[in-house]
Amino acid sequence: MRNEQALDQLQAKTYRVQGLTCTNCAAKFERNVKALPGVKEAKVNFGAAKLTVWGEATIEQLEQAGAFEQLTIREERERPARREPFWKRKENRNVFASVALLLFGVAADAADRGMLAVVMYLAAIVIGGYSLFWTGLRNLVRWQFDMKTLMTIAILGAAAIGEWQEGAVVVILFSVSEALERYSMENARRSIASLMEMAPAEAIVRRGAEEMTVPVEDVRVGEVMIVKPGGKIALDGIVISGASTVNEAAITGESLPVGKTVGDPVFAGTLNGEGFLEVEVTKRADETTLAKMIDLVEEVQAERAPSQAFVDRFARYYTPFIIVAALLVAIAPPLMIGGDWLDWLYRGLAVLVIGCPCALVISTPVAIVTAIGNAARRGVLIKGGIHLEQIGRLRAVAFDKTGTLTKGEPAVTDIVVYEGSREQLLTIAAAIENRSQHPLASAIVRKAEEERAPFLDVSVDGFQSLTGQGVKAVIGGDTYYIGSPALFTSLVGKLPNEAEQQITAFRKEGKTVMAVGTADRLLGLVAAADQLRPSAPHTIAALRRLGVAEVAMVTGDHEQTAQAIGRQAGVSDIRAGLLPEEKLAAIRELKQRCGVTAMVGDGVNDAPALAAADVGVAMGGAGTDTALETADVVLMADDLRQLPYTIRLGRRTLAVIRQNIAFALGLKALALAAAIPGWLTLWLAVFADMGATLLVTLNSMRLLRVKE
Repeated sequence: MRNEQALDQLQAKTYRVQGLTCTNCAAKFERNVKALPGVKEAKVNFGAAKLTVWGEATIEQLEQAGAFEQLTIREERERPARREPFWKRKENRNVFASVALLLFGVAADAADRGMLAVVMYLAAIVIGGYSLFWTGLRNLVRWQFDMKTLMTIAILGAAAIGEWQEGAVVVILFSVSEALERYSMENARRSIASLMEMAPAEAIVRRGAEEMTVPVEDVRVGEVMIVKPGGKIALDGIVISGASTVNEAAITGESLPVGKTVGDPVFAGTLNGEGFLEVEVTKRADETTLAKMIDLVEEVQAERAPSQAFVDRFARYYTPFIIVAALLVAIAPPLMIGGDWLDWLYRGLAVLVIGCPCALVISTPVAIVTAIGNAARRGVLIKGGIHLEQIGRLRAVAFDKTGTLTKGEPAVTDIVVYEGSREQLLTIAAAIENRSQHPLASAIVRKAEEERAPFLDVSVDGFQSLTGQGVKAVIGGDTYYIGSPALFTSLVGKLPNEAEQQITAFRKEGKTVMAVGTADRLLGLVAAADQLRPSAPHTIAALRRLGVAEVAMVTGDHEQTAQAIGRQAGVSDIRAGLLPEEKLAAIRELKQRCGVTAMVGDGVNDAPALAAADVGVAMGGAGTDTALETADVVLMADDLRQLPYTIRLGRRTLAVIRQNIAFALGLKALALAAAIPGWLTLWLAVFADMGATLLVTLNSMRLLRVKE
């Protein structure tokens, strides 16, 4: 506790790390950084290739701590330098040189020039394996047995028994494996890198009478930012002048442009259309919605999923077991049955090589990194590998109604006229309700605007709110009322039978009814309802096709409205009139009866139910702070269609992780079985280990192809 408090008082600094390819290397780098003078604590995020340091350390010191893997360190917000092509990198040039020397050695062997061949093989081993030996020997002295230590022992052993060609082939194959692993991990991280590159590094701001281009880090909240047609928006803000359409796919995953005018929010990293906008900046560069998305994705990549935790525990015991097994294979047969020492030593070295746990250790994190990056690019934030795995196991989903299955705002659905015309009724109602702040009033005004009723030309006097019943106002000398049917019952007595029947029918459909008239006559009825999202029925049907056993709706709304919305959406289990604690009980009952359960809500209300569910899913509202902080999964576009995609991604990720573990262990088991009778050569052992690592990585990359 004291250590945590002490760390909180220290300034944490974050860096980007280039060159991290394995979890063992990440752990070793973290230990090296912690040992630096002036560093109190350090954490390496392997998935995001990120280092956080509490204390004081220069970039030169950090790069020295990562010299064993030739790691490159840069400031967090510094844009990455453009990497050289694959064939131009120093480590890869060494591989090409080693291959050339190996071929010269093979040619010398064929020409019966034995000494020259040995020199060529030795040169190939030294040039291709210099960094490997340097690290492996240092680890050996410290009794740290990682992949490079095992490889160093195997290659030195091959040279000791005169297998120079084998040693050279092993070095080259291992170097190729390392290069391909680096390339694969860079690809897996590219989805996060692409998020970082979406927001421009500079913004055009107006200071006084002058427009100037400045780094986004120097722009202050409240300044006016200029966004030209076709330009990217650099920071979050509110439009104060102009109108345009903005492509918000970077934030929400929705590719259709969104109209923006004065008062509308805009987000960093989104693309302006053909309009000119002036935007008042509301968030600093490190606080924008895009920055929060990136931080969240990188944080969750540092968390270990259950599968990864299991694999890490398994590898802790697996590696020492392999070393002991290789030692027994090398010495037991010669001692016990008089086997040939060189032959069995060779077989022991092959066992040592094939036993490297790299493919096994990387099997889960590379899948998690790829899947979470894919989801983030499509506007879905999954806040941890554990939540991704839980999504893949979902058996039940519970939806809130308002703002989740429905749009969250009422809309006029029906207008029934008993006297006068539809336009007259709508004009009178909108003219009066235009002075009210009630959501139902806004619905009537929107309907009048849609039908172009001339309500703005009507003079309204004596507007008065009748608490809990409605409103009244004077138009043209007559007093008009708009409110509940009960208000008109008190004014005119019993309503006509036709009106009573219509009101009953509307209520059965879950609609709210407003009556319009004077103190002595009913002019008509207006029905409004919180409308179902068009995507809701398709989403629920898709969930059932994915094998979700139970789809429920839990709402505090009254029974009639809940039943109407539930029937339209296709929900069979409808639970209405629930208080927050009753929603919590409903979620617990679903978990007990069905298994892994998700709760889908708006991220603001229903907090107890969201917390009680195995997976809390929030409708993001384009990244509201509350939704980002409270839920396990955030649908940034407020689009229910993203939910089946997320479940499909979770299930595919679980399948890929299981396949990866099976590939890694299966290939090694086959190779180990072949090593005992002597069928497995050293270079084949490296090839099998490299094949397992590549197979696991390429299999994980298939998760990038999971689409909505």
